[in-house]
Amino acid sequence: MKIEVLTLFPEIYDTLNVSVIGRALKNGVFEVEVHNIRDYSSDKHKRCDDYPYGGGAGMVMTPQPLHDAIMAVDPDRKFLRIYLSPKGKKLEQSVVTELASVENIMLINGSYEGIDQRIIDLDVDMELSIGDYVLTSGDLASLVVINAVARYIPDVLGSEASTDEESFSQGYLEYPHYTRPPEFMGLSVPPVLLSGNHAEIAKWRKNQSEIITKEKRPDLL
Repeated sequence: MKIEVLTLFPEIYDTLNVSVIGRALKNGVFEVEVHNIRDYSSDKHKRCDDYPYGGGAGMVMTPQPLHDAIMAVDPDRKFLRIYLSPKGKKLEQSVVTELASVENIMLINGSYEGIDQRIIDLDVDMELSIGDYVLTSGDLASLVVINAVARYIPDVLGSEASTDEESFSQGYLEYPHYTRPPEFMGLSVPPVLLSGNHAEIAKWRKNQSEIITKEKRPDLL
């Protein structure tokens, strides 16, 4: 998979170079290329924003730099072009697994009050939101998308089973996890997890997932 990122703040994506995602990028398991939208501005000061028509607070990203960046990176429209926006489709696990099957993805990041609507009309295939709140730019949302999608790319996590039993994978929240020591500050690990009886452990985990989902996210049931 190749992910192209268009942003005004490319330095934000340095955080991808850590942990399992950084290791996967270093090993060439998938690729992320970051492009600075300012590099495509025809303005002599490399300006990429202007006042909104009709008035109002804030600034709007102008269409020329963004359109030219998109055309330069994806002239043949081979990428799924995603604009990160609170108006978009909500990022849920089903969307994550769907995106993980796409070979080429472009993440388009707005800032200020957003981007000129004509870019959305001309160049965007999908608007995507990570939740019902507003950020200063789309970049943190893009990082969430990259992280969530990358986990489903083969060889990123090292074990394909890692995504089989986790929150949302089976429609439930995940069961509790425990590790050594068997007792900590008066709290003990549930005996079934120490029993070695895999059938009973699987049954306990399923039951716990159902209980936790009913208590914390009944809307998932």
